[in-house]
Amino acid sequence: MPVVKHDGADLFYQVEGQGPPLLLIMGLGYPSDMWWRMLPWLTAHFTTVRLDNRGVGRTGTGAERPYSVERMALDARAVLHAAGFARATVFGVSMGGSIAQELALTHPQAVERLLLGCSHPGGADVVIDQEAIALLTSRGAMTPDEAAEATIPFIYAPGTPRADIDADLAVRAANPTEPVGYAAQLTDTITWRGSLDRLPGLAIPTLLLHGDLDRLVPIENSRRMAAVLPAARLEVLAGASHIFATDQPERTRAVLESFLVHHQ
Repeated sequence: MPVVKHDGADLFYQVEGQGPPLLLIMGLGYPSDMWWRMLPWLTAHFTTVRLDNRGVGRTGTGAERPYSVERMALDARAVLHAAGFARATVFGVSMGGSIAQELALTHPQAVERLLLGCSHPGGADVVIDQEAIALLTSRGAMTPDEAAEATIPFIYAPGTPRADIDADLAVRAANPTEPVGYAAQLTDTITWRGSLDRLPGLAIPTLLLHGDLDRLVPIENSRRMAAVLPAARLEVLAGASHIFATDQPERTRAVLESFLVHHQ
């Protein structure tokens, strides 16, 4: 199991595929296995580097706290270097998008292009549904199965087949995140200072992807970021929620192909 020791954490990571480097950063509480739907196509075009952020999956809760966004951005950079790359295209989803933003803002030399999926600018500028906040903060009192069921209406589109949702849940359950790790990530994500006032200085080519049915992180967040980023393009995935690659896999692939492959 490839591991890099960095800043009090034993960071699990995997390198797969061939081509230019693509660093993949997953969201709150999710192990890097949750890239599984996109990986077969991505690894055909890129050398993908993905990690379990501190507090989740195989990296686990032995990692030194706090699990701040700033610290996790440096973790991602350390993993990229361990894989043999100084610079890459960076793709972050949800909390992983916050980490990707922080990495690009503080170490722009490490980021060639930026992809932000179902992400937000954090801080005082984040737009969030109060029911979603209530769900996130109450998960600690639920069993893993209860928490998974309660989250489904916030992250999947109503028309997504239950079999596809169950397949995602099975992948996530194979390398589960302990409640204490989830809680630590949530706390440190909420307290992130945010990015919106810094994004106008980020001239890296950026693609924002967001489902128009996302209840966990409403699409207004990506609209706010796209409005201030100098080299950004926003793609709205109609009929998709937070886990857009499961809700709209063909549309997701087409958008990624347009940005990643056609403009290399």
